[in-house]
Amino acid sequence: MSKVDIRIKCLDHYDHELPLPRYETEGAAGADIRASLEQESRDQGLIIEPGARVLVPTGLAMEIPLGYEVQVRPRSGLSLKTSLLVVNAPGTIDSDYRGEVKVILGNFGTERFVVSHGERIAQLVVAPVTQGHFLSTEDELSSTERGAGGFGSTGTK
Repeated sequence: MSKVDIRIKCLDHYDHELPLPRYETEGAAGADIRASLEQESRDQGLIIEPGARVLVPTGLAMEIPLGYEVQVRPRSGLSLKTSLLVVNAPGTIDSDYRGEVKVILGNFGTERFVVSHGERIAQLVVAPVTQGHFLSTEDELSSTERGAGGFGSTGTK
């Protein structure tokens, strides 16, 4: 398994009692990241009303090497056991972004949900990036069996 160094800066509201993103098992592809709420919100948590989307702070900023991204993905247990989803999954943290990592969580249930300070809210997957070189053409595109069929065109079974 290859590894790449990701430098982490702990911001002013980061709770140093919380661990940095980490892999919970040896074979894990995603490192769990936690909510690090502002001091005044830590006791009551962050309330997400039904149908609402919120930015959950982590208190962390990252320096991701050029040629990589960090994907923000849902934690399967959180998605299964609660009404919360990472709305833009997978979210992308670009290598040139230096601001706070925040996770967009949406409440798709019918009751309010409280995100607790220190709760594992998402997982981070480090991935290599290949940029495309987009070329305009007046020529026909190559043909395939599928052609222009999309959105269910290959059937359900």
